[in-house]
Amino acid sequence: MPHVTAAERRPQLIAAAIELMAREGVAAGSTRAIAAELGVAQATVHYTFGTKADLYRAVMESLTEELMAGVRRAAEGATSLEEALRATADAVLDDLASRPDLNTLWLELVAFSLRTPELRTVVARYHEEIADIAAGALAEIAERTGREYAVPPAELARFMACGLDGLCMQQVLQGVPLPGEETRRGLDLLVKATAALAYGPEN
Repeated sequence: MPHVTAAERRPQLIAAAIELMAREGVAAGSTRAIAAELGVAQATVHYTFGTKADLYRAVMESLTEELMAGVRRAAEGATSLEEALRATADAVLDDLASRPDLNTLWLELVAFSLRTPELRTVVARYHEEIADIAAGALAEIAERTGREYAVPPAELARFMACGLDGLCMQQVLQGVPLPGEETRRGLDLLVKATAALAYGPEN
């Protein structure tokens, strides 16, 4: 049997862990079960990642990569603040609708991380990266349109992100595959509220 390097094995184990935990929940994600999912020895998991927390960290980072890329693409082509906010929000909800099991797994891992300090840093970094991307896009739009904001772009980004987190949680709790009318109305209100906050009373 050909030798598989740790670098080659790493994405395979991450994929196996995601498939297992998305199907059976985070509690089922032992290193023994993940190894069995891929058909390798348990020692292979420990050799590749060192600790179970390291593996879970890699899983969390992998789950956010696609969403982060979608948010970046959505913000790049916007020509107005409202367009950027709408595109970003749609990217987040589209990701939730297209990968419901993986987003549920992400929420499970977030809850799990509350008692695992080394994983809390992953969650914090994810939120910081989302906020940084949004703040950068908002600053670029202000420069292109020549309209200054009444509050700093970073504060606008945090406001929008918190609202999106709430809408996504609502969607998960409703257990429906696509955003319903209530979620869409909430999204419209969030976009309008963020734009009003950005430009102040005169908007």
